[in-house]
Amino acid sequence: MHRHHAAVSALMRTVAETVVMPRFRNLAAHEVLEKTPGELVTVADREAEERLTEGLAKIDRDAVIVGEEACAADPALMDQETAVRAWIIDPIDGTANFAAGQSPFGIMIALVEEGVTQAGWIYDPVADRMCHAVLGGGAFIGDAPVRARSSGAALPLAAVSKVGQSEEDHAARAGRFESTFELVPLPRCAAENYPRLVLGQNDIAVFRRTLVWDHAPGVLLLTEAGGYVGRWDGSPYRIGDEGVGIVAASTPELGKRATELLFD
Repeated sequence: MHRHHAAVSALMRTVAETVVMPRFRNLAAHEVLEKTPGELVTVADREAEERLTEGLAKIDRDAVIVGEEACAADPALMDQETAVRAWIIDPIDGTANFAAGQSPFGIMIALVEEGVTQAGWIYDPVADRMCHAVLGGGAFIGDAPVRARSSGAALPLAAVSKVGQSEEDHAARAGRFESTFELVPLPRCAAENYPRLVLGQNDIAVFRRTLVWDHAPGVLLLTEAGGYVGRWDGSPYRIGDEGVGIVAASTPELGKRATELLFD
């Protein structure tokens, strides 16, 4: 467990209990906005980020804070993602689900030093599931160490995100998998997708868009659990790099197979 684990997890639970869950299935129409075409934000996202920002500033006063909603208002903040030390916040991952009164959604936080994720937290407030990982220190669900495992399905279960690409590109990419993998739905929620790979519920997830707050905590969780994460060209995923896409898998073998199929 990271030295800040108790404080960060307590903060996330408090924000979930006092800000997020009271508004779940309780949002007025004017409390849901479209910040960019197809991208929603709610009053809960904004208030949760404010509360998380305040709390994390107290836990580590020397770290800069890079929040999804703050970056939407001031894109220059993205330049801080590779700072000496930074908190990366996704106040509600899966906002479209949350706004529709559906799960999954979650709160995600990563502690990053010079572009390397040192610790990550993913909290599902509906299931009360806390996932945590520490660089070189393993992955945990609750307080229990966890190792990634495949689903054991006859055909490995692969989910391919549509976000950040045209319908045609997505269909072509998914089509390359159809004879080797069983395609399954991918909920628009990285806070759910990465734990699924660790828990043996899915085998592979493919993403085109790779914003840092969507992926930094989950990448660390999966890799510390023994799974695979790489760019579409097979290179390592690094925060702030120019790489394209992410292939994530429950095992290195499945990750390699999926990467090879991407451009067949």
